[in-house]
Amino acid sequence: MEPQPTGLTSLDSYFEITQRGSTVKKEVLAGVTTFLAMVYSVIVVPSMLGAAGFDPGAVFTATCMIAAFGSLLMGIWAKLPMAIGCAISLTAFTAFSLVLGQGISIPVALGAVFLMGVVFTAITVTGVRQWILTNLPYGIAHGTGIGIGLFLLLIAANGVGLVVKNEYAGLPVHLGEFTSLPVIMSVIGLAAIIGLERRRVPGGILLVIVAISIFGLIFDPNVTYQGFFAMPNFGGEGSLIGTMDVMGALNPIVIPSVLALVMTAIFDATGTIRAVAGQANLLDKDGQIINGGKALTSDSVSSIFAGLVGGAPAAVYIESAAGTAAGGKTGLTATVVGGMFLLMLFLAPISYLVPAYATAPALMYVGLLMLSNVRKLDMEDSVDALSGLMCAVFIVLTGNIVTGIMLGFSALVIGRVVSGEWKKLNFGTVLIAIALVAFYAGGWAI
Repeated sequence: MEPQPTGLTSLDSYFEITQRGSTVKKEVLAGVTTFLAMVYSVIVVPSMLGAAGFDPGAVFTATCMIAAFGSLLMGIWAKLPMAIGCAISLTAFTAFSLVLGQGISIPVALGAVFLMGVVFTAITVTGVRQWILTNLPYGIAHGTGIGIGLFLLLIAANGVGLVVKNEYAGLPVHLGEFTSLPVIMSVIGLAAIIGLERRRVPGGILLVIVAISIFGLIFDPNVTYQGFFAMPNFGGEGSLIGTMDVMGALNPIVIPSVLALVMTAIFDATGTIRAVAGQANLLDKDGQIINGGKALTSDSVSSIFAGLVGGAPAAVYIESAAGTAAGGKTGLTATVVGGMFLLMLFLAPISYLVPAYATAPALMYVGLLMLSNVRKLDMEDSVDALSGLMCAVFIVLTGNIVTGIMLGFSALVIGRVVSGEWKKLNFGTVLIAIALVAFYAGGWAI
């Protein structure tokens, strides 16, 4: 076996690539796969904030900067294969509740995002988030992974029209237009990924994304080449960098919204990190995330950065699981994602060449993989296992990760008491359950 070049050896050593059972090639492919799975954010986030009066071009720049900063921090410092970007749920809250709903100005809204990041980071560095992770019962921890898998399936299927909202009486969703191009390509793409992964073809997920994108460019009139290069708006007219109003965000009227953002991020982002780490087998012998403290700090600090540059609160993306499914196990995966978002600042037109039905198969495949967490549930301890399943089911039925976690904790605590197994409860679990129920009962939930 020939010795690796010095550069590759250093890369391997720094990111512990061989030690974690991966290769540089796998990590790069995983990074590209994750990037393509989450690049939709540079279109969705500017669209949502644009509806609230933000300059879409400036938000595009901010979205790329946040994803680059967060992913590079996660990759180089925490050394984990998790990508960070503007959280879609928190983006919606910022746009439609803070700005449009409450009439808060854009600078004050950005100040609220900054404050949320500061409080979120304080909670992280003081160990509160790690304490929550430590007190996360196994059933709910695995149930969160199952629920996020189901959630990914629903998001991806709805995004291409495979599953649509039911306008008539009955269940809330039904089958969409099965003969439409996006649906057909998504189903074929999913089947192709399953086959390629079974054959262990390197980069199988990425190959399908690229192949379908090329097909769309040739045969789909909605996929058009709109150029290659565009200069980002760092400080010109409409730029949001440095425009936040922190003092305005300290107004008593705004503070409850800041706390709602923090509470949602704590459980949403923490649950996502735990689920992705579990998917990538990056848990230690005690079931805790390897470098978990750094991972938690990376996404909270990214929200501070988001307020500074004019974007929405940041969080680890569920789509990171697309990269771990492609073989990503180290921080090199996230570093590649961060680097590609830096390039995206100057290559904005290329984002329109990857249609939703090219990335949907990857997300649906990852969703299916995450359902394997069911086998990790201990059905001998039915209270713990069924509370986890309750968490999973209600994540997808309510479209909210925190809601599922709240119901799972509630079921676990009440179930333990009614079954006479209250001695199996610890103080932390009970306290978290009470806090979550109070959060919802008080009407602060997003």
